Amino acid sequence: MHVPVLRPRPGNLREVAEKIEEATGLRVQVLGGSLVMSPTPRGKHAGVIHRLEQAIRPSLPPALVAVEVASIEMPDDPDDYVTPDLTICPADFLESDDWLIDPRDVELAVEVISKSEKVRDITSKQDWYAVAGVKALLVIDPRQGTWALHTRPEDGRYEEALRGKYGETVPLPAPLALDVETGRFPLYG
Repeated sequence: MHVPVLRPRPGNLREVAEKIEEATGLRVQVLGGSLVMSPTPRGKHAGVIHRLEQAIRPSLPPALVAVEVASIEMPDDPDDYVTPDLTICPADFLESDDWLIDPRDVELAVEVISKSEKVRDITSKQDWYAVAGVKALLVIDPRQGTWALHTRPEDGRYEEALRGKYGETVPLPAPLALDVETGRFPLYG
């Protein structure tokens, strides 16, 4: 595998991230002006996403879709973007040539915590979503068997957070207005 020589600097981080993804297959995001790389998800990580998507998809209003490979931009920043594990967004995104979704169009972003992710990284990502204005963020942690639903972004943080553990229902806000069962979500070994 050949990775090209890259010189990241403000203003070209998205370009560098795309080239790294293309050369390595790693998932690359630009979070707070830093390149963040992660391997493709483990089986149980993907299992959580699969089960969640199966629960959500049948209840989606026709104007919304659940997509796994979609990135959300940070408004007014030419570099920053994240790629959540699952994004609920307008269906017309599927007909677009765009690869970045406006965060104000995202009804729900889902992050499944990786086995090796650090608490500081989780908090930074949560803050990023709030600053961007994503309406709701669901964080699922298969390390501990817990989840947290963050809503009402205001002044760079979420005003409300509902926390629970596997086996408890996640009440997704409108327009999803759906209770998601978590009892079958896998735990990391």
